Amino acid sequence: MDLAGLRVVKAVADTGSVSRAAEALNCVQSNVTARIKRLEEDLGVDLFLRLSRGMEPTPAGRVLSGYADRVLRLVAQARDAVAEAAGRGGRLAVGSMESTAAVRLPPILARFHRDHPDVELTITPGPTETLLGDVLAGRLDGAFVGGEVAHPDLTARRIFDEELVLAEPAAGLTTDSARRTLIAFGRACAYRGRAEMAMREAGRVPFRVMEFGALDAILGCVGAGMGVTVIPRSVVERDPWRELLVARPLPQALGRMPTQFVRRTDAIETASLRAFLDAFSGDTASVAHSKKAATGATGSPTSRAGLNGSSAAC
Repeated sequence: MDLAGLRVVKAVADTGSVSRAAEALNCVQSNVTARIKRLEEDLGVDLFLRLSRGMEPTPAGRVLSGYADRVLRLVAQARDAVAEAAGRGGRLAVGSMESTAAVRLPPILARFHRDHPDVELTITPGPTETLLGDVLAGRLDGAFVGGEVAHPDLTARRIFDEELVLAEPAAGLTTDSARRTLIAFGRACAYRGRAEMAMREAGRVPFRVMEFGALDAILGCVGAGMGVTVIPRSVVERDPWRELLVARPLPQALGRMPTQFVRRTDAIETASLRAFLDAFSGDTASVAHSKKAATGATGSPTSRAGLNGSSAAC
């Protein structure tokens, strides 16, 4: 048993097919088949069921796949830690809701890159449910997601709170059809459920949903009068949308949602990840202090007092 064999086991378990595993590993199918056969002979058990529709892990195969996942993640973390110790910088793969990446992250990332130029940082946008799956699978070191997270394999750190609003075109909705049209991301978005509840509570039923995969497409369609959306307030308040959209407040139970940074509980916190999170902690603390000085308020900052006055969406 070696790392190459573990990579093959994980690839076949993840894809359910020798051909797709070979494609993912950039090798020929015969190598995948030979590796699986060698491991089965070495361990004395069948690791996969050969079915007409593909390969399905046996109970023993699922156990080995789980260990392979952990071992391979640990090896990747070890390489990054060694690179950091040698002064070559580290690597970070971070996921983010799309508008968090567009609105919240740029000033923080600019400062982080200035202070840590040797860290190779990759930001992958996506909806909350997809990002959680990628963190659990080890494809991401962590991710900014919306809503509360309760999972035994994940550690969540609250970064800021968002105030959600119902966004409508500044020129007004001219048809009842537009009033009953929700423009939103897919169901993997953390805000989608809140948006549908807001439509029901506003009496805009029955309503239809138009799904888009890009934030600017959603905002542009709302601005053009095609429908409404639910989005954090400061997304609406930034240029150019402040002139094109108006924000209607939501009931408090629907209008407040935390944004959290999640990572695997068993993952090693590298120096690069620690520095990345410290960049957010310092910025949040600075904004909270400014708010207290101006208003005398106490407690955690909300979206109105968030990072650089910006907010985020899926």
